[in-house]
Amino acid sequence: MKASPDNPASSLPFLLAQVGAHAAMKFAERLETLDLSPPHAGLLGMLRRSGGQSQQDVAEALGLHPSRMVALVDELESKGLIERRANPDDRRVYALFLTPAGEKALRDIGRVNAEHLEALCAALDASERLELAALLSRIAQQQGLRAGVHPGFARLGRKGKG
Repeated sequence: MKASPDNPASSLPFLLAQVGAHAAMKFAERLETLDLSPPHAGLLGMLRRSGGQSQQDVAEALGLHPSRMVALVDELESKGLIERRANPDDRRVYALFLTPAGEKALRDIGRVNAEHLEALCAALDASERLELAALLSRIAQQQGLRAGVHPGFARLGRKGKG
């Protein structure tokens, strides 16, 4: 399909939104096999990079509404994937840590992500995938998006959004 002014469905913004929505939907479906959601995967990934941070600091880094952060932490804690530990200097503050089961869940998420990448990008060879990733990274940076953080986190827990 060739882009043209009289065919807005072929425009780059539309295609980005179309592929992005499709990719998000398919990734969520794949994570369901692990009894996880994309926000669970995002939070677990953040804890791998910054375990031991306070719940509030992690919520801020993700741009996540505090009430939704509490719910996500409760869900992952009930699954045995993360644990809250009280800060010895301030018992009102909890630090978040992955459990061994959380580490295993991250390995499983990595496997699901690799399968997702292969299915989503089957039409591209390795060099095209790298080029597309570099171009999209430039767009994300220019748009002020947080590296490695899905912008959907900011909508979670907002009234009517989540």
